[in-house]
Amino acid sequence: MARPIPDFSFEAVALARGLSPICGVDEVGRGPLAGPVTAAAVILDPDNIPPGLSDSKTLTLRQRETLFSQIAQKAQVSIAHASVDEIDALNILRASHLAMERAVAGLGAIGHALIDGNLLPSGLKTRAEAIVRGDARCLSIAAASIMAKVTRDRLMVDLAQQYPGYGWEKNAGYPTRAHKQALLDLGVTPVHRRSFAPVHKMLYQDKSITP
Repeated sequence: MARPIPDFSFEAVALARGLSPICGVDEVGRGPLAGPVTAAAVILDPDNIPPGLSDSKTLTLRQRETLFSQIAQKAQVSIAHASVDEIDALNILRASHLAMERAVAGLGAIGHALIDGNLLPSGLKTRAEAIVRGDARCLSIAAASIMAKVTRDRLMVDLAQQYPGYGWEKNAGYPTRAHKQALLDLGVTPVHRRSFAPVHKMLYQDKSITP
């Protein structure tokens, strides 16, 4: 089955209904054991869309970095986070939605938001539409996925310098074997998510987790 190519059709339908401006919204960082969850909201200029936009997961590091710069120059972008403390207090889904809500709010008045996924954040202050696999189908969401991923990856590189040994510059906080081994060897840092099972077990239950 061929991989879908994102296009501007969702935006075109909303524009035809008189809804403007339109932003695409995506988040990254639900699965890691450490670091925040990051969301981006992007308003593309229909006449100046960077070529090659696609789901960030399908792009190389170099492609993402190039498109990140182009989107930043040619589009309106808002990026927001939900912290580790918020993830632990709210759960990862609600924290992801909180980051999305903050990203959309950062753009000001929005006519319509196109949200990646099958659930709409409850705190959005605008009309919105959930699009399953939106990062692979919708150009605005694809742009948001790139902005969110590059931003969070850079943030995790910075955190890796503060807390060396966990490999965050490579694994971005995801539960790789090396990361889980580092938890055993070095312990839990202030930026680990205590509500996530491997970290929770280290702190409160059986410390003999298997990497």
